[in-house]
Amino acid sequence: MLSCCLRLRLRVSGPGLALPLPFLLQPPRAPGPSVRRLLPPTFDFGFRPRSLMKPFVVFVLGGPGAGKGTQCSRIVQEMDRIMEASAQKNKFLIDGFPRNEDNLQGWNKTMDGKADVAFILFFDCDNEICIERCLERGKSSGRSDDNRESLAKRIQTYLQYTKPIIDLYEEMGKVRKVDASKSVDQVFEDVLKIFDKEG
Repeated sequence: MLSCCLRLRLRVSGPGLALPLPFLLQPPRAPGPSVRRLLPPTFDFGFRPRSLMKPFVVFVLGGPGAGKGTQCSRIVQEMDRIMEASAQKNKFLIDGFPRNEDNLQGWNKTMDGKADVAFILFFDCDNEICIERCLERGKSSGRSDDNRESLAKRIQTYLQYTKPIIDLYEEMGKVRKVDASKSVDQVFEDVLKIFDKEG
């Protein structure tokens, strides 16, 4: 029951954070110390009318090639249909964020008290499977980083910077793990079960 339709970029900074409704946030592909700012601002968390509920946020994380983008696109399609019949559009899916401690600190500083992170949807997949998927994708995607050398570096960056964020949320009981080594349809089925359970 998420509301999302656009792929946008976010940089956590400034007194308020502007987000269009509904949406899917997807940070830049290259890892870095910050995420880009959303434009244009259509919803300001710095000023929240009483009639609006506090945003319910799900971070989506996993290694390169785990299927985050594929599954987020499917979740968007499914949940948009559900949300059309609902007046509540306060649920947000943020793909690939926070990627590191700097992202998390920026989020906490800017969004503290303004949004609730319900959980991390963690696409757990063996690194070799992820590499093979990316190499296969690279045959038609034209992405220059879908080669074995770049993938080894991306996976190392993920393990060094992003996995500790997942582990932190795991300690708080806020990780919902999906076996992402299954087929696209099987993974999507498991994802829908998680969202059905979480409400």
